[in-house]
Amino acid sequence: MYVEMAENKGKSRLHQQIDENLKRVYEEALTEEIPDRFKDLIARLRSKEGGQ
Repeated sequence: MYVEMAENKGKSRLHQQIDENLKRVYEEALTEEIPDRFKDLIARLRSKEGGQ
């Protein structure tokens, strides 16, 4: 039973580390600048939508 508890604690810590890393990567992605080529593409798509 002690071994199971230790394994669960290890998995729990592993899951916590994964969660922390995913949150960090997500936070970093939110602060990234949108590339100009995507801004241009969005502008072209919007202009086509308005023209229909």
